[in-house]
Amino acid sequence: MFKSAYLWMGRKVHSPHASLVLGILFYFEAIFFLPTDPMLIVYCLERRGEAYKYALIATIGSVLGGITGYFIGYLLWKSAGEIIIHSAPLTWFIKPTTFKQVCSLYQQNQIWALMVASIPPIPYKIATLAAGFCQLSLVPFIIISFLARAARFFLLAAVISKWGESMKTYLDKYITRIAIGGFVTLVAIIWFIK
Repeated sequence: MFKSAYLWMGRKVHSPHASLVLGILFYFEAIFFLPTDPMLIVYCLERRGEAYKYALIATIGSVLGGITGYFIGYLLWKSAGEIIIHSAPLTWFIKPTTFKQVCSLYQQNQIWALMVASIPPIPYKIATLAAGFCQLSLVPFIIISFLARAARFFLLAAVISKWGESMKTYLDKYITRIAIGGFVTLVAIIWFIK
């Protein structure tokens, strides 16, 4: 299954609308739970000469999606914030008082919090929705998101530009094991946080 998805992504790179597809995927990645990093990796591997262009497209798409996520979180808070933080599913995960403390810390440490949420491979949409929900300042949110997402995607493009051929050989051989390992790691992180 993973191998066929990997091969499908490799074919999409060579379509006439490859850049548009990448931008749209990264836009939605910042709002929904879509694993888009593998798509960027495949794009950069298949066309290493355009890796930095793809990194820029991913950055712009991701930040625009992040802004949308911010406004979704902001509107949710304005319309039903108190109801949401007192709802049973959320209180199972985090108490309302703890949530408000976390929001306060998020506001006080906006730069570092967004950098931590934007660079490593953790769901960026959590940071975007929470930024709106906690009513962080919008302009710093956009600037920090752009810098952090660009750092992540351009670093990925640089690594692939330099070592792409050996990475492609490795991925072609072990993509299923890598995907399963990534899934198990994600489940372990969620379990550890819980």
